[in-house]
Parts: sequence; structure tokens; C-alpha cells
Amino acid sequence: MNGHVISGPGSGSSRPSRQINVVLRSHEAAGAASAHALEPEPLPSVKPLPAVDHFAEIQKELDPMIGMENVKNLVYEIYALLYISRMRTEAGLFGGSQVYHMIFKGNPGTGKTTIARIIAKLFQKMGVLAKGHLIEVERADLVGEYIGHTAQKTRDLVRKALGGVLFIDEAYSLARGGEKDFGKEAIDTLVKAMEDHRSGFILILAGYPLETEQFLMTNPGLPSRFPIQIEFPDYSVDQLLQIGELMVKERDYVMLPQTVFKLRQHLMQEKQNDLFSFSNARFVRNTIEKAIRHQAVRLIGQYSNSIPAKGELMTIRPEDLKL
Repeated sequence: MNGHVISGPGSGSSRPSRQINVVLRSHEAAGAASAHALEPEPLPSVKPLPAVDHFAEIQKELDPMIGMENVKNLVYEIYALLYISRMRTEAGLFGGSQVYHMIFKGNPGTGKTTIARIIAKLFQKMGVLAKGHLIEVERADLVGEYIGHTAQKTRDLVRKALGGVLFIDEAYSLARGGEKDFGKEAIDTLVKAMEDHRSGFILILAGYPLETEQFLMTNPGLPSRFPIQIEFPDYSVDQLLQIGELMVKERDYVMLPQTVFKLRQHLMQEKQNDLFSFSNARFVRNTIEKAIRHQAVRLIGQYSNSIPAKGELMTIRPEDLKL
């Protein structure tokens, strides 16, 4: 048995857990005499892939993100598929015709929009999308005020998204009004656009898990059009604390241990009180930014006639977390 490992170009940075292993096996029943006849023919000359490791650039954005291992793994799977498909095409083989429309299921603040931007960039770097831009919309951007208006608004947004990604947040809201609601017209227009522009853009629908499942049931043709569905789990309290400390560090602040303890207690309480509407990283960001404002007010009051030391300018104290 001979094993060959294919890794991305410029693979100086080791990614052992995400290598693509291709194992070639010969039939055990074949004799030594026939083995020579079964040797593969030499492949046609293959155009070398660019020396830039495109996933290394994407990985720089993914690695600092707390948790989300299932999401990171799926992004790498998409990269691997794009890379191997390109190698197959350049080797004279059928490269495949994949559909990349996606469903993102998760509560607010779980990173759906951020991952959508990263995926758009990945598809652009790998030559699937011409531009790789992201058009982020919601129900109000798609649904019009009279018959025919919705279809026109939706078609206009699809045209803007060509060469990139159309990201619809809270997509389930398009089906809330029933048969007579103009949201259904938007859904029908999107389904048609996915056929008319099969490889022209990528549609990503995002929303709460349960509502998104119900939304997919409103149109029999919807589920099969989104072969990639990603679950964005809620963050644990420990992960939320890591996110908070990272946000503080990025802004050149530090939290005292007592501040971290107070934040942990607050996060535990909020997660318990808002099981279905807790906004995860968004809640942490809002809390940190609020504490920074309170710290500024405190410092002005304490140092009205002098300048605080650098350490004081950086420190967020427990009293700054006014919860």
C-alpha cells in the first residue's frame, strides 16, 4: 500500500489535523504479472497552482476566533474541495459542479456574519467568485409595498450580489406572513435566481435554528438547494469570558481579577435568564463598551485636576461594570 499526502501550496505552516490524505490501493487478488499492466498512465502536464497558500490567509482570520471548531472544520472542507476540484480540472479530470448555497443556524452573536465574510473571501481567492463581496440584507430590504415591487427589489439585490455573496439575516421572517404576504414573493424570486445564476453568486440564509427549520418547510424546493448547513452553537461562559478579555486587550485595556469575576457572574445569570434570546458575543461586546464608557466617567471625576497614570487609563475596575 502506498500513501501520498497532498497539502496546500506553500505549506510551510503545518496543519497535521487538516491534511488531505489520498491512499491508492491495488487489488489484493491481482497477481504480480498483472500489476505492471495496471500502472496508471502519466497524467497530462498540469498547470502549477499559485505559490500562495490561500488558506493560510483565511486561517489567520479563523484562528483568533474563540470556539467554533465545527465551523472552522467546515470552512477547511470547503477549501479542500475547491483545491482538489481545481487540481482535477487541470489534470484533465471532471472537476465537479458543486452548489455552495448555505444555511447558517444559530442564535445572535454566534459569528454568522463574520464567517459569511470569510467564506466570501475564500471563494474569491479560489476563483469561484469574481468579486467576493458580501451584500447583507434583511426582510425590509427584500419585501416591497405592492404586488411586483418585492420581486423587483429582490432581483436588484441579486444583481448587486453577482460575483459575491448575498447574506440574508433572519431569513425566516420572509415566511411569517403566510400565503398573502409579499415575503413569499421574495422567496420565489430567490429560488428562481438560484437557477438563473447558478454559479453567479452564493446565497446564505441565516437565523435562529428552530425558525430556520420551519422556514425551510414553507417551500418544498428550499432544503435541497442548500446542501451546506452549518450550526453555530452558543458560547459557554468560559468562551464568552475569553471573548471579553480579547476585546479588552484589542482596545488596550485590562480587567482586574475582581472585574473578571463580576463579569463571569453576570454572564451566568444572563445566559440563564435568556435561554432563547441571549446575544452571546454581541452581549459581551456591548457590556465591555458600556464598562469603558463608565470607566471614562469615573476617571474624569477622580482626576479633574490631573492626568491619570497609564495604568489607570487602561484598567477596568469592578465598579465600571454597572450591570
